[in-house]
Amino acid sequence: MTGSGLFIGVALVVGAYLAASSPTGQLVARSRGVDLRRVGSGNVGATNVLRALGPVAAGVVMLLDMGKGALPVVLARFLGQPVWLEVLAAIAAVAGHIWPLFQGFRGGKGVATAYGALLVLMPPAAVVALAIGLPIMAVTRYVSLGTLIGTAAGFVTLVVIVVLLGPWERLIYGSLALVVIVWRHRDNIRRLRDGTELRLSWPQVVSSGR
Repeated sequence: MTGSGLFIGVALVVGAYLAASSPTGQLVARSRGVDLRRVGSGNVGATNVLRALGPVAAGVVMLLDMGKGALPVVLARFLGQPVWLEVLAAIAAVAGHIWPLFQGFRGGKGVATAYGALLVLMPPAAVVALAIGLPIMAVTRYVSLGTLIGTAAGFVTLVVIVVLLGPWERLIYGSLALVVIVWRHRDNIRRLRDGTELRLSWPQVVSSGR
């Protein structure tokens, strides 16, 4: 990698982290006079925005958080960077959302940001994840269960495609995203196991799960 290439690579990764550190959920909530840390689950993600402000605000936050993951990958591709740099930018974006510099390293669970990056890196895997996870959420009203199963389905799809077609770098992203999302949902997994995970109630969220 040349000096200019190294500069572009570092700028992409650092920029992805810093941009994803922006507290989109908090900013949207504060514009409506709500502090997400003091309502519902205390999480700054779209599910807690849904709980506090309803589906329109939650949809806005979801799209913004997905953009955090998608845009760095799109930019890296537009600039002609190699796949491994696309993957690094995606990982940096997910890290920025989960451990944001501007919120004392206390952010969301990274699902929407990870999904946005996956949508660009491996669209078929993203489609499978949504096609399986969303109906599970709708039927069971467990966001966490749909998220976990959808993530696993997307990962399996990604593995199959990478084995058949490559490139292997995308498997690194998929593996890390799977591990981080499962780890960030460890409390939800425990509540699901114990039967104490509460459900979504449309149109108002009453669950303490995230």
